[in-house]
Amino acid sequence: MSVAIRIIPCLDVNDGRVVKGVNFTDLRDAGDPVELATRYNTAGADEITFLDVTATTADRETTYEVVQQTAQQVFIPLTVGGGVRSTDDVDRLLRHGADKTSVNSAAVTRPLLINEIAQRLGNQVLVLSVDARRTSDPQVLSGFEVTTHGGQRGTGIDAVEWVREACDRGVGEILLNSIDADGTQQGFDLEMIQAVRPHASVPLIASGGAGKPEDFPPAVQAGADAVLAASLFHFGPHEMIARVKEQIRQAGFPVRCSGQ
Repeated sequence: MSVAIRIIPCLDVNDGRVVKGVNFTDLRDAGDPVELATRYNTAGADEITFLDVTATTADRETTYEVVQQTAQQVFIPLTVGGGVRSTDDVDRLLRHGADKTSVNSAAVTRPLLINEIAQRLGNQVLVLSVDARRTSDPQVLSGFEVTTHGGQRGTGIDAVEWVREACDRGVGEILLNSIDADGTQQGFDLEMIQAVRPHASVPLIASGGAGKPEDFPPAVQAGADAVLAASLFHFGPHEMIARVKEQIRQAGFPVRCSGQ
């Protein structure tokens, strides 16, 4: 039997509040992370991703207290990222209730971090978040460049090559964020998903651009094992997760029923 496609609401947290912007800018308030996480848990989400979106740019640690409060209210896997720079950071997040942790900028700066986390704590706890955007740089053969610091800094690194390297180093999952599509609600970046999929030997989570339930099946068709969204769930009706699952099911892909 095929593995069920996971539906993952994303909580982008800044100063203890969930926020959402467009192309990683112009953030607006979307609510309390604990309340939203509880709502999504009840509504049938398969996992929740919690990203402290300003931890790296502000050079500070993730807000552990909010993570712990969120973890105490949900009974589905919780992935936490933002400001993770060491195996000790990962260990501390796990102790505060996270099931998995997401690394981004620190791994780009020092790729050996992936090896260290995977070897010490296991690759099942490690998600590599890849914030990628289109570029005309001829050195970036795939046309998709890795960025860091919430999409603010280009790296000149080819996103496809980075995913391949991260998989070789032992990462457990890839969270592929399209900066170009982020918050636009115009649909997932299918070209980016298709470009990365053949080079990801681990589950691939697609993120960025979901605006309606009909946007999700094409992302799965393009190669996503899981689909992540924020705006659609934060500002849409409470039954939106169920609608998304029904769209994916009607397209012929397996999903978990709510409560499973």
